[in-house]
Amino acid sequence: MTDRKNILFLMTDQHRVDTLGAYGNRFGTTPNLDELARTGTRFDRWYTPTAICTPARASLLTGQAPFRHKLLANYERNVGYLEDLGEGTFTFSRALRDRGYQCGLIGKWHVGTNKSAGDFGFDGPDLPGWHNPVDHPDYLAYLAEHDFPPYEISDRIRGTLPNGGPGNLLAARLHQPVEATFEHYLATRAIEHLESYAGQPFFLALHFFGPHLPYILPDEYFDLVDPADVELPRSIAETFHGKPPVQKNYSAHWTFDTMPIETTRKLIAIYQGYVALIDYEIGRVMAAMERLGLTDDTAVFFTCDHGEFTGSHRLHDKGPAMYEDIYRTPGLLRVPGQPEGVVREEFVSLLDCTATILELAGADPAPAVDSRSLLPLVTGEPVDWADDIVCEFHGHHFPYPQRMLRTDRYKLVVNPDSVNELYDLQLDPDELLNVYDHPEQAAVRSRLMRRLYAVLRDRGDNFYHWMTSMYDVGDVSYDPSMSGLDESTYE
Repeated sequence: MTDRKNILFLMTDQHRVDTLGAYGNRFGTTPNLDELARTGTRFDRWYTPTAICTPARASLLTGQAPFRHKLLANYERNVGYLEDLGEGTFTFSRALRDRGYQCGLIGKWHVGTNKSAGDFGFDGPDLPGWHNPVDHPDYLAYLAEHDFPPYEISDRIRGTLPNGGPGNLLAARLHQPVEATFEHYLATRAIEHLESYAGQPFFLALHFFGPHLPYILPDEYFDLVDPADVELPRSIAETFHGKPPVQKNYSAHWTFDTMPIETTRKLIAIYQGYVALIDYEIGRVMAAMERLGLTDDTAVFFTCDHGEFTGSHRLHDKGPAMYEDIYRTPGLLRVPGQPEGVVREEFVSLLDCTATILELAGADPAPAVDSRSLLPLVTGEPVDWADDIVCEFHGHHFPYPQRMLRTDRYKLVVNPDSVNELYDLQLDPDELLNVYDHPEQAAVRSRLMRRLYAVLRDRGDNFYHWMTSMYDVGDVSYDPSMSGLDESTYE
């Protein structure tokens, strides 16, 4: 399709798709990302393989679904899962290095405990963890170099935990100018790398830590959006009736009911401001790329690791609830020489970036089977593509396995410890009514359960073994006990 390209990979953390103007946001706070969508391809059904940072980022790096690479949880709240990728695991960065590419990663890494981005061939400052590391020596040196004031916050927003303690910090006002923010620092370092890479094939990732909570912003972005203009999500009417009890527990953990609705409006407004700040910094990087004459030779991605609740379903952050708010994410891709303004409705995944990056670089495909190049889709031509997508979750704070099948109209979620979920997204786009047990949905439920079972079985995701005995999965052709002693019964 193309000679090998430079690649700029712009990534955010915990980013709602509905904050971009290109996806219908009315605040007009993302002009640079909207321009990327206008001049490239917008994917309207782009999903994360799992809505949690480390497993999703490991999937991007390896092209493998989480159950396969086995890095299943963030290390900060890990409960016994692996914390680093196994030795010898394929990563696209090493493949690009072998192709003579300069590889840089500026910003959030969060793909393991002991192994840094440098261990996988990336240049750039080592910035571990899940939030802006405002005490990092390189950032402190940046502040000192420009005589900027240090990090200082006020106007903290937090609720009250079930045990009476102070809730997690959700937002705060930052007493620094925009130029001193961690976001500005990251964009500056990315621009410096672009300048050093000019004339060589490169892959440069700019991974912002935001708009992940806590939303910590200087005045002009903290107050950018008037809370009175905020439209509350319809799913704020969530009652958790007929839902897995874990969702109500998570709502309590995130202290939703301990804060007035005016605070929720302000949090949503601040979140929009955080997105606007990141968009501004992305604009700086795009302008630098134009100034350096790199635009016509550089493919540009924009996406995130997963979404964010921000009050939807009376939740914050993410967790064991497979709603669209955290699984459907923004996905933009501009490839030089390809049509502008393309909109695709196929179900695609963050996983598909891996194969796409390799093809853009002219590298061999990944040995894994979970990633498919997006390049045929950016042409705007019809492409044979799967008409559903499967996502997975393994836990956050505690183990909690889930699997999800999303089709054009329906979503099925299997929760082994609890009630399963089925949503008719045509009639109930906010996923408020679980119709799994409704008699009139029996045929739909059976069809989706069998399809999910077949996909998991064919992929080798052993979650399917629980489904074999518990649900209508159709006939099986093997002894579910795996004893090998009675195979003739299932012939």
